[in-house]
Amino acid sequence: MSAAVEYCREVLPDVSRTFALNIPALPAPLDDIVTVAYLLCRIADTVEDESVCAVAERRARLEELAALTLLGDRWEARAQTFATRALQGLRPQAPKPEVRLLGETAVVLRALSELPDWTWPHIARCVKEMTDGMGELAVDRGDHPLPLGLPDTETTLRYCYYVAGTVGVMLTGLFAGFSPKVAARQQELAARAAAFGRALQLTNILKDIRDDLLRGDCWLPRTVMAEHGLTAQTLLEPARRSQSVAMLDDLVALASRETLPALEYSLALPAEQPGLRLFCLWPLFFAVLTLARLRGNPAVFGPEPVKISREQVVEVMVRTRERVGDDAALRSLFEELGGGLTLGAGATV
Repeated sequence: MSAAVEYCREVLPDVSRTFALNIPALPAPLDDIVTVAYLLCRIADTVEDESVCAVAERRARLEELAALTLLGDRWEARAQTFATRALQGLRPQAPKPEVRLLGETAVVLRALSELPDWTWPHIARCVKEMTDGMGELAVDRGDHPLPLGLPDTETTLRYCYYVAGTVGVMLTGLFAGFSPKVAARQQELAARAAAFGRALQLTNILKDIRDDLLRGDCWLPRTVMAEHGLTAQTLLEPARRSQSVAMLDDLVALASRETLPALEYSLALPAEQPGLRLFCLWPLFFAVLTLARLRGNPAVFGPEPVKISREQVVEVMVRTRERVGDDAALRSLFEELGGGLTLGAGATV
């Protein structure tokens, strides 16, 4: 193993606890391939999420990163220039592990250059589409010190696609390139890949509503907030708690609908590849369990985060592994973890 790939393995748990859990389930060399690909996406997310520079400058940094993944001439020198500029535009409170990773962009790109050639188009395409989308929906935090939210549900889902659905599409290509049995089901998987990423991202948005608002961000649709007499500025007011919870439940229903094709995506992966299934099922089941905890829960808008416990995480992992080849048992577990939430997921928002 090269020093660059070893660095990627070592830094992964610092920037993503979830991926640090499920990537080791993947067979080699997919584990290293997905680690490197994820870290590039994490660098893009740090630029998008933590920058306080003007939108035009942020878009320029995102475009630079996308170009670097193509491994053109003198990419290493350009990578250091990119990292230096991007670091200068971050907010002072940016998480230190993400800041360190951004500073080591050249190391991650070196690891990318060492991956099999067939993986590069999938990864570069993902980073390009992701960064283009982030640039499209970027808000100038200097001009809008108070978060506004996104215009409507369609835009929120488009945002979820750019930051996570693109990863689902990339993973489908990588899985198919690794396994002929997956390649035989690629069309079926591709039809559900975007929903898989959207489901996970929308769940993250809902559980992080308060934290995002306090740091000046809001990814919720303004139309849904308005339907409940709310804005991003009034969402946390204790006097409006019942309205906020009703709005939350509408969006939990939306996220729950997205988990249904995500489950079908996971089950379309061949049972003969249990590692691929576990890689997808673990974060999906964590999301379903989280959505069940969010539904009707006013604590989402309070100071203490709403999250599943470490014991629940371990239990889900063990029970999923025991059932990984049994589709019927996995469907049953999916419904159980959701507390019946997904049974009513056909409602519209």
